[in-house]
Amino acid sequence: MTSYEPRGTNDLLLNPDNTVLTLIDYQPMQINSINSMNRSELVRHSEIAIKLAKLYNIPIIHSTVNVKNSRNQDTIPRLRKAIGEGVPVYDRTTINAWEDKEYREAIKQTGRKKILMLALWTEACLTFPTLVALSEGFEVYPIVDAVGGTSPLAHETALRRVEQAGAQLISLAQLGCELQRDWNRKETVPDFVELMAELGAFSNFA
Repeated sequence: MTSYEPRGTNDLLLNPDNTVLTLIDYQPMQINSINSMNRSELVRHSEIAIKLAKLYNIPIIHSTVNVKNSRNQDTIPRLRKAIGEGVPVYDRTTINAWEDKEYREAIKQTGRKKILMLALWTEACLTFPTLVALSEGFEVYPIVDAVGGTSPLAHETALRRVEQAGAQLISLAQLGCELQRDWNRKETVPDFVELMAELGAFSNFA
């Protein structure tokens, strides 16, 4: 039972050393307009994604739209609490976060090429930065069970568009297993199992 050493930044798969999570526009107006999935489930799943990132020490790039100009409210408190203190918020006016200089530079400064994408709505604030990031050589992984659109059709059409452009769709259960990878990484096993149980994937472990 000999495990290979982690492959670091050269790993084909996602791992804690080659991945960055971005959270875009999980604000009241956007969440309240989601009609492609249950909104409470959307929030719960987004919180699990954030907790996975924090468990594996993955950088989080957090962006909002139109907060400083008072046209929109901040990220909902539950997710702000999950993100924790010390994570900058890049507020912007652009619908496409990639067209905001500070946000784009924050992603690039991590030095990581695999982007876990959480953004509302799927058809706009997820699609637009995904397409441009892909064109600039990044790999983008939309977390499909933690994003949503204004209708099921809008959401599914957007996922088809980004997938055809090269995005790699991923679920929370797959993400958790890909990051953990080896039960011998014992320091993260208890929280990994707890988060998968919270998701419902490991119900027998709860």
